[in-house]
Amino acid sequence: MAWFILARALLVVAVASAAAVFVPLPGGPVVNAAAGAAVAGIIILAERALRSAAPTSLLGGIIGGAVGLVLGRALASAIPWPVLPGAPGGSLGAFAHTALVLAFVYLGLVFGVAYGEWLRPTKLMTLFRTTGGPQRRYKILDTSVIIDGRVADICETGFLDGTLVVPQFVLKELQMVADSSDSLKRNRGRRGLDILQKVQKMSGLDVIISDVDFPEIREVDLKLIELARSLQGGIVTNDFNLNKVASLRGVPVLNINELANALKPVVLPGEFMKVFILKEGKEYNQGVAYLDDGTMVVVDNARRLMGRTIDIVVTSVLQTTAGKMIFGRHIDPAAAAQAQGAQTAGSSLPQAAVPSGTPSGTPAAAPVTASGAPPAQAATGATSATRAAAPAPAAEASATSRTEAAPPAVRDDQPVRKPRAAS
Repeated sequence: MAWFILARALLVVAVASAAAVFVPLPGGPVVNAAAGAAVAGIIILAERALRSAAPTSLLGGIIGGAVGLVLGRALASAIPWPVLPGAPGGSLGAFAHTALVLAFVYLGLVFGVAYGEWLRPTKLMTLFRTTGGPQRRYKILDTSVIIDGRVADICETGFLDGTLVVPQFVLKELQMVADSSDSLKRNRGRRGLDILQKVQKMSGLDVIISDVDFPEIREVDLKLIELARSLQGGIVTNDFNLNKVASLRGVPVLNINELANALKPVVLPGEFMKVFILKEGKEYNQGVAYLDDGTMVVVDNARRLMGRTIDIVVTSVLQTTAGKMIFGRHIDPAAAAQAQGAQTAGSSLPQAAVPSGTPSGTPAAAPVTASGAPPAQAATGATSATRAAAPAPAAEASATSRTEAAPPAVRDDQPVRKPRAAS
């Protein structure tokens, strides 16, 4: 900031001194120095206004103004301007020459600023593309997806096509993470660099490092969105907030977490599974387990079974933005085996054969036994007859006979009462 103030002060002093020395206006050196200082102030105001402009717009304006100046001077010098009667000699030619040059300079500045974005390398590449062939589809990698590492496996399987673009500002952020004083961040940054190098070495995959930057934008996420809009490509990321902002801006997003959730196996309520209880849950008597793909399983009545592999039955499945959660209930292994066997037997039971002469809408007649009754009724009758013919158990009969034959017990010290005579 101090250098800017010093440079502006030197500019004001230089312009004011030049005006005081050359005296372009009547009134003496003091008046001309004041006029020079005012001109320097206008230059400083223009510099402050142009500081927020994009570099491509500034470059386009400079190139457009220079081209307009050259074309304006050439065209004004080539046209023979007539001399009007009553006007000073050469006045029309001088005015027309000046106006034409200023007009071309103005048009060059306006169109140069408006179309300055075409000076970007990515825009210039679109000018030389053949419209007949397929266009290149760009996938811009985010810092989070590079550090995550799963993008290398996805690229290896061939599910990511097109051209992978790694911006220079993403590489800079990745290098800052790799140079961090925190060991965890440093390891993650170095792992991201190794993953990027692995992706670059894959055959059949086009990876480019883009030098396009947006100095007027500070946030890396907004730079990624602007780069995707300029390239008409998509963003590959794991960041939930970047996913939402890019979707609102109309930029397509490929989220690795959403892909992983889509590839997880479907679990329905009532299914059985074996899980390892790793820790206790938030609620009372709950245990928490994890599947191989990282899905959290919350099990009721499993707090006392931490560190053991148990059988559970799925009660419900909850799908959230962060992933899938499975809720289950602990059951005994014998009950789980019996339920699984019942499910297997129920699915493998043969269906009753229907006679070929029976219409499809008419149920087949039930078979009849030798006695003329249906099987169900014959079985019911046989069961009741068997129950009627079966003798009572010996123990029950002996107990009954003892109860009926034995008199009530009388103690020795208890007096025996004589029966009263009937009156």
